[in-house]
Amino acid sequence: MEYSSQQLIEIGDRYGAHNYKPLDVVLTRGEGVWVWDIEGNKYMDMLSSYSALNHGHCNHEIVKKMKEQLDKLTLTSRAFRNDKLPLFLKKVCEVTGMEMALPMNTGAEAVETALKAARKWGYRVKGISKEKAEIIVGINNFHGRTITIISFSTEDQYKDGFGPLTPGFEIVPYGNAEVIQEKINENTAGVLLEPIQGEGGIIIPPEGYLNEVKKICKENNVLFILDEIQTGLGRTGKLFAWEWDGAKPDMIILGKALGGGVYPVSVVASSKEVLGLFNPGDHGSTFGGNPIAATVGIAALDYVLKENLPERSRKLGKYFMDKLFTLDNSVIKEIRGKGLFIGLELKGPARPYAEKLKEKGILCKETHNTIIRFAPPLIITKEELDWAFKRIKEVF
Repeated sequence: MEYSSQQLIEIGDRYGAHNYKPLDVVLTRGEGVWVWDIEGNKYMDMLSSYSALNHGHCNHEIVKKMKEQLDKLTLTSRAFRNDKLPLFLKKVCEVTGMEMALPMNTGAEAVETALKAARKWGYRVKGISKEKAEIIVGINNFHGRTITIISFSTEDQYKDGFGPLTPGFEIVPYGNAEVIQEKINENTAGVLLEPIQGEGGIIIPPEGYLNEVKKICKENNVLFILDEIQTGLGRTGKLFAWEWDGAKPDMIILGKALGGGVYPVSVVASSKEVLGLFNPGDHGSTFGGNPIAATVGIAALDYVLKENLPERSRKLGKYFMDKLFTLDNSVIKEIRGKGLFIGLELKGPARPYAEKLKEKGILCKETHNTIIRFAPPLIITKEELDWAFKRIKEVF
């Protein structure tokens, strides 16, 4: 039996929890920057599944590697070794410049891993008193949806009805290094930040902010932790967003694009001093580091480097931003971004504009009610950006 889009929407709304409010388009196929709905309508994906699709939809090189592995070995759990995981961990360490890596599946799992690692380091290495470790985070942050992670969110909806929440977090204004200096104390184990706040609306901190925070952390024996789940692997015009400030973290969290748009893969990378503290049984994941994930992760990293996606993002992001700045509409409050990670902030609700853009063949999504994100796959061409801008201009 074939279903129409409306029938599938009704089935989904009937049987699925309403924890999302997607645009009413039912997609069935994708290639590169393009997707098609079940009626055959073609759209440009300008969201990239929140940067998970940096490589484009159904990237042929990554899919090929994944298919080959599917016929060989899919899952061993971590009770046994497999022949792909060591190579993936080696690759991650080479690319990040770290000494050790710990694989997980989703970004939220990787953030939880980093939090656990920071606390254990705080107790075992820094000497923080038992149960006293604190981690400093930024206002307007987004690091995931687990109870511990939402405990330090400043978005009330993310916490509503989910308490009691996890203690041990100090929330400070984002972009202000002096406040971090003031809040650090003998119980501070780490500072966790996004180099650019994605879900917050593409909030870019002042130049030098990350470097200053790094210095403060080093001076106070505190771990400097960066969540590069959205910003990593080329999205901002550098392989990692920390490179814009020259502020290499003590611990980096990767996900989304690490799975090449085909599989959930995440990882935490750090020094032996930090990740070497984990003993067998301290932490784990049945699926983390499985042969498919490791194969996909290697292929995703190889493709980013081979095709120089960060440089593509830097050049095309500037090209696209320059075009967006020519938009003449009083509803536009601000345009900001780095690489192909762009936020268009409006003076009113953004949802109607996202819906109008959908009618023109462009898929994007609002965040924080008034902001539209433009973050297409990094393989996009200048001609495709011209195609998109023409329609964006028509809508505005």
